[in-house]
Amino acid sequence: MATVVSCPTCGAKVTWEPASTYRPFCSDRCKKIDLGAWAEEKYTIPAVNLPEDPNTPDGPDLSDLN
Repeated sequence: MATVVSCPTCGAKVTWEPASTYRPFCSDRCKKIDLGAWAEEKYTIPAVNLPEDPNTPDGPDLSDLN
């Protein structure tokens, strides 16, 4: 059974298979709309601004990461 996903732009159902050229998008149009949104910085990825020296007193406690 093939996986069916929703187009991130318009919500149309897309079968996830090699024949679906633009997957996860339903069409070249929806793919370009999404690319344009990224280019216009409508989407962002949150960033964490860590101090240059993580051992400074006001820096985050990174001891749990090891």
